Amino acid sequence: MIGSAPSADARHVMRAAAQWLALMESGTANEQDRAELQTWRDSHSSHEQAWQKAQRLRQRFSDLPSVLAMASLDRPQPSRRAVLKRAVGAVALVPTAWLISRQLPLDVWGADLRTATGEGKKVRLADGSSLQLNTASAVDIDLNTRLLKLVEGEIALKVPGSSPLTIQTHFGQVVVSQSEVCVRQWPTGCRVSVLNGAVQLEPLRGPVFSLRAGQQVSLQAAGAGAVEPFDVLAPGWRDGVLMAQNQPLGDFLRELSTYRPGVLRWEPELESLRVTGSFRLEDTDRILTLLAASLPLEVHSRTRYWVTLLPRKNSV
Repeated sequence: MIGSAPSADARHVMRAAAQWLALMESGTANEQDRAELQTWRDSHSSHEQAWQKAQRLRQRFSDLPSVLAMASLDRPQPSRRAVLKRAVGAVALVPTAWLISRQLPLDVWGADLRTATGEGKKVRLADGSSLQLNTASAVDIDLNTRLLKLVEGEIALKVPGSSPLTIQTHFGQVVVSQSEVCVRQWPTGCRVSVLNGAVQLEPLRGPVFSLRAGQQVSLQAAGAGAVEPFDVLAPGWRDGVLMAQNQPLGDFLRELSTYRPGVLRWEPELESLRVTGSFRLEDTDRILTLLAASLPLEVHSRTRYWVTLLPRKNSV
């Protein structure tokens, strides 16, 4: 199941399709909205495929309101009509809910703590440990068994005491005591970075080993990769900052897109441009504006949730 998870680009397209569907089903869409939807559908084949999937789902549920209406004909009291109206409205939202659930499964929605796209959260646990969630993340917490289950996304955990907390991922466990660690999970693996102290790693396959401050490692289903050094200041998201040091623009934008709802696209020739700086994540639109001011690119916004970066015209 893990291997069949949609890519980040596919998730963004599905999210955009869900937003368009919600707008079209709301009854408030105007001609301009419908024209923009058509433009979005025509701009890429994946957009049209996502929209057709939404329409097929809408058709699948289209019979249910009729059944409810027939059942209520012999009891036309205002209260019954109100109930019917609410039921029809709920059914109309089912395809949207399904599309979103393809990105945010039920275990994410039911997690003890979770964050939406672009949201961060920091909590103090009952044992004095500090837990921070990055964008689009979810975690289950059981202090009775001293276990944190990383359902999705990225967390930072600081355990000041000697009583260990174990972070369970899809690819192994991380035992944390008197140390601070960041763990980021993708469908195909996870990355463990130690900020302070040392942690014990228990991969799904292979021996148990320790990881010290300034070291990071990737875990996959096949086991652990090579231990590598990293900059302990790199996880700037803990302070609401996205940092780059001579980073390829494509890599920077892929990371930035995880903090933005909707679709962010760019032309392939922009991939190799280089980015350096610290950018506040509280306003990702401003980050795009700053990029356009310092790099030969232009920002084209069809809507707040659909942005394309293009090479600047007549740039040298």
